[in-house]
Amino acid sequence: MPVLPRRTVLKGLALTAAGCAAPSELRRTVSPRPAPALPLGAQLGDVRAGAVTVWGKADRVSRLVVEWSEDPKLAKGVHRVEGPVLSGETDFTGVVDLTGLPAGRELHVRVLAEAGGRSGEAWQGRFLTAPDSPRDIHFTWSADVCGQGWGINPEWGGYKGYGAMRALRPDFFLHVGDVIYADNPLLPEVPLADGRVWRNRVTPAKSKVAETLEELRGNFAYNFLDAELRAFAREVPIAYQWDDHEVRNNWYPGRSLADDARYTQVSDAGVLAKRARQAFFEYSPVGGAARAEGRIHRQLAYGPHLDVFIPDVRAFRGPNTVNRQERPGPETAFLGRAQLDGLKAALAASTATWKVIATSMPLGLIIPDGKHPDGAHMEAWANGPGAPLGRELELAELLSFLKARRVRNVLFLTADVHYPAAHHYHPDRARFRDFDPFWEFVAGPLHAGTFGPNALDDTFGPEVRWHRPATGDNPAPWEGQQYFGSVRIQGKSGALTVALHDLTGAVLHQEQLEPMS
Repeated sequence: MPVLPRRTVLKGLALTAAGCAAPSELRRTVSPRPAPALPLGAQLGDVRAGAVTVWGKADRVSRLVVEWSEDPKLAKGVHRVEGPVLSGETDFTGVVDLTGLPAGRELHVRVLAEAGGRSGEAWQGRFLTAPDSPRDIHFTWSADVCGQGWGINPEWGGYKGYGAMRALRPDFFLHVGDVIYADNPLLPEVPLADGRVWRNRVTPAKSKVAETLEELRGNFAYNFLDAELRAFAREVPIAYQWDDHEVRNNWYPGRSLADDARYTQVSDAGVLAKRARQAFFEYSPVGGAARAEGRIHRQLAYGPHLDVFIPDVRAFRGPNTVNRQERPGPETAFLGRAQLDGLKAALAASTATWKVIATSMPLGLIIPDGKHPDGAHMEAWANGPGAPLGRELELAELLSFLKARRVRNVLFLTADVHYPAAHHYHPDRARFRDFDPFWEFVAGPLHAGTFGPNALDDTFGPEVRWHRPATGDNPAPWEGQQYFGSVRIQGKSGALTVALHDLTGAVLHQEQLEPMS
């Protein structure tokens, strides 16, 4: 292993002593430790054919090193991969792509931060590699963590949703947006109407809206103060998507923040989004070509039965308007032309039994963005009853394409509205009929406020087969109204079962779907 230059090591030690090796809320002025450490642990992500991405954060300048083996003790058959030097430019974070992995095997991983030939305590995890032949597959999805004032409450047990999912031992987890709530500061105590008090763990970065890169980094780092999340990350790779709260509620490129007096250092959501994107990549194990190209939208191939498509519904959209334009144009963009064409091509090329599209916003639920003189502006695809207009033009194009190209077994998994639901779409019920029937399942929140239900737009013929809205106004997580979804695919038949769960892991609703040829 190349030895880091003495000047680089001394610079890292100096930064650590000054408290610059981690977000401000995690800093302590201490004597230099004998070896670099991983203060937030590590995490695995973007598991795909022959590969997985490993993330780590050090407390000083050091090199990220990953070792893997099929041996649980990591004593024999160990492969060592030396990753990037972790420096202050990336908040001492970085990733290693492990490639050429054996298919369908349980692998064990050891992660270290090394400098000068020394390393501190190693982080150890395990995961299942993507199969290359049909086998049973199980994964979970949800969204919305640390929102609406509900942060880490150690007295209650922290982010319990991660513990409930971990108990089911999924192959991986899709985090479909609102990974952080950069625009939702926390209070140390939240008094409730019944006399109880919810007590948050609070850090400087979570005490105000995030405006600077350092504050955004601190929001991501805050989540890893939770023991349930750290334990989950040792066993389950996480594929991250972003939505609005990684930046600010209902943001789109170019949106002004002038109407929000909390923002005093930045006035343009586009500027804030650039910083948020950097923090997202620094703290997420997005891997492969997507990381190299700086894009969040990507495809994860997980064996003959499953391809997962993760679009970006934020970076390429037009402004939130009344969303009723009759012709496509800059204001009707949601995925944007380049991303939409790429998604269509990838879906048509997929040979997987199931094509799962993990979109951070639902297709048919009406999600308003405040009221304006010209009517309610729309935040998502839907705009109300009638033929496709505005952003719905993109969705109509995608659905028509799938029908024309006979792309079967497309399933939409989503979140955003903070209650779970199962929606079935059928052309016989629709105003627009050029598409094949499909399902959309909504999960979340994993640890945030609960709301709903939202109204359904009849354009594409959705029908509520099941949902569970909130029973109160933004109930605390300990009321039990936190949710996630799971998907199981049978290796032999390819049959797929979608279930929606509560914090105990109990199944509240499920649907079994047979693949169409």
